[in-house]
Amino acid sequence: MNDFRIPFLPFGSKAAFRLGAALAVLALGLLTGCESDGGGSADLHADNQAPQAPDVQAIREGDVLKVTFPGAPNLDTTQTVRRDGRITLGIIGEIKVSGLTPPSLEKQLMDLYSKELVEKEVTVTVVSSTFTVYVTGAVLKPGKITTDHPLTLLEAVMEAGGLDNMKADPKAVKIIRLENGVQHTYKVNLKEILNAQSRDPIYLKPSDSVIVPERFSVFN
Repeated sequence: MNDFRIPFLPFGSKAAFRLGAALAVLALGLLTGCESDGGGSADLHADNQAPQAPDVQAIREGDVLKVTFPGAPNLDTTQTVRRDGRITLGIIGEIKVSGLTPPSLEKQLMDLYSKELVEKEVTVTVVSSTFTVYVTGAVLKPGKITTDHPLTLLEAVMEAGGLDNMKADPKAVKIIRLENGVQHTYKVNLKEILNAQSRDPIYLKPSDSVIVPERFSVFN
């Protein structure tokens, strides 16, 4: 086998400049190729970001809230957030709370009750929180899953009985999500998650639909 040798070129010559530029381009290409091999766990469709962990403190319809006023205990209340995202409080009446975090709702209530409160303090606690997701496709127990805690994609698939190993294609799992009235589709490589190749868990949001596709087979 012939040895590959870089010929000696006088420093500052045009030939040396061209050779240096070519080597730099080659090195950059190799470096870029190495970086692209370590991709994340989500292969996205028409979206620029992967499904992120939801704000676990965000208030949702169906949540049970406890609102306490240390300086005015007669205003204390525990209520379930209605389907319209509202609750009813003394003096101020109805207020929309869905989408807010407890701290942001506390601040809003302190402003609304500023004239009535001697002690400027309000505490909002999410007593319980439930939401539903749907898992279908090549899993053993497809259907609706109701949870009272943040739920990852992997946990949802496990709740659905796990993958049907004879049919499932874990490399192309889809998450269908409605955001601001627009449906988004995320494609996730669940196999990387199962093999611990992905560090960050992918959390589901209320009403997400998870579709586990079947592997392509010439015998189908």
